[in-house]
Amino acid sequence: MIDIALDMEQYDCPFIDTTADHEVAFAAMQWEFDQSVRELETRMVVEADGRDALDNGLEALQAHGNMNDLSLLRRQGEVAQIRTVIEETAAMRTIRGHDGYITGPFHIEAGSEVWHVGFDTSHDADRTLSDLDRDNEFDVVERENTGLPELQDVVQNAGAAMTLVNGCRDLSETERETLETAVSEGYFESPRGATLGNLADEFGVSKPAVSKNLRRGERKMIERVVEALDDIDE
Repeated sequence: MIDIALDMEQYDCPFIDTTADHEVAFAAMQWEFDQSVRELETRMVVEADGRDALDNGLEALQAHGNMNDLSLLRRQGEVAQIRTVIEETAAMRTIRGHDGYITGPFHIEAGSEVWHVGFDTSHDADRTLSDLDRDNEFDVVERENTGLPELQDVVQNAGAAMTLVNGCRDLSETERETLETAVSEGYFESPRGATLGNLADEFGVSKPAVSKNLRRGERKMIERVVEALDDIDE
């Protein structure tokens, strides 16, 4: 399988148009294409810089000419989950016309979209990229020729991957930000690039407080890593 990641701008995509005009981002959780009516149904997570930005983004998305249906499933603060049905875009039609298919979730932000698409042959992939280049702006972020052993490994270890993803979701915002800062500042390196005092100053809290946030985040992630290792061993 030829697996390609594309960073693409589509001129007839409701999601891309909305993120170009509003401070929102979309990430696909589920997608299904209806061949009979040439429509794509998705369930998306929408994130915004604030409640007003989310309101404005959802209103703009609802009003887009290529949006056939939009339902708000749930909302909390500046994050929402929606179900949408959109018209088939020109790029989608080109990819499907060359026997291409979506291989992973797509993310849309700031007027562009990262797609993961697959093809059974290099010939199909090359023809698709050539046709897309006529009417779209895109960059090939990554291209891999995945063999059967790799495909089997991905399928067999999907559960372990989801365990790690769920571990990230278990983190509170403070725990996530503390871990990210600790890594980027070199706290876990030897010798350390940052101390607890440096991290405490970064967040404006005491050293015991930042240490507590680190330990909580580390414990949650390590527990999930151990679960994932058990999944891989089974």
